[in-house]
Amino acid sequence: MAAPAPVLVLCSVLSVQTGQAIGKHLFGTVSPAAVVALRLGMAAGLLLLVHRPSVPRRWRDLRTVLGFGTAIAGMNLIYPAMSHLPLGMATTLQLLGPVTLALVTSRKPADLAVAATAGAGVWLFNTPAGATYPLDGILLALASGASMAAYLLLSRHTATGHVDAAPLALALAWAAVLTVPFGVADGDAALLEPRVLLVGAVVAVLSAALPYSLELAALRRLPVRTVGVLQTLEPVAAGVAGMVVLDERLHALQWLAVGCVSAAAAATVVRS
Repeated sequence: MAAPAPVLVLCSVLSVQTGQAIGKHLFGTVSPAAVVALRLGMAAGLLLLVHRPSVPRRWRDLRTVLGFGTAIAGMNLIYPAMSHLPLGMATTLQLLGPVTLALVTSRKPADLAVAATAGAGVWLFNTPAGATYPLDGILLALASGASMAAYLLLSRHTATGHVDAAPLALALAWAAVLTVPFGVADGDAALLEPRVLLVGAVVAVLSAALPYSLELAALRRLPVRTVGVLQTLEPVAAGVAGMVVLDERLHALQWLAVGCVSAAAAATVVRS
């Protein structure tokens, strides 16, 4: 018996945030670019082996794969962002991408309140002592969010147009082509250490191969709106994963910020 589609999305949320926390744990050994190389390179290899896809013959299908893969590569800007920001904050800023996409396509006055709630969430990430976070990390997380918006649109198109995950395997392969050379250049000999390769394989499965496959399966059975509502739990899952895996602590106001952005995202998706 197949698992209910909402369960697939929730499992995806927990898996990707746990995987990202484990990936950040590698930052003391290799660079964020090297972690991305391990993540996408191994995930692409795994899905290519499982699905054995053929290269699309029509330009329309090839264009979708290239766009899908480019969006996945852009989403991985979350890793250099996490080198500057706590995991929970980086993921919350990333979620603003899909929120903004929904807001700019709406002309309803009530959506201004949703935008204000999301903006309040970002502002609340300043600590009670008034400290701020590096602009580089914030911009990288926001760029990852813009890529996430494109990823959601393209993954829905892929899910409804294909009966298997072959396009996802090809998209991950293209994302690996775009990112692995930078990671290899940054990784030096440490990238080939057995421990790094083993942890990289865990990150590849938990934060890429498994969650992307689960989301694709869920989108065949659920509207994008429902999937989007469930994905608003990602900042909360990231905050918990950051505490458990990385011993990162968010202040009470920062947890309120996570709640604001999650609520804004849920409201936006429902209204859309």
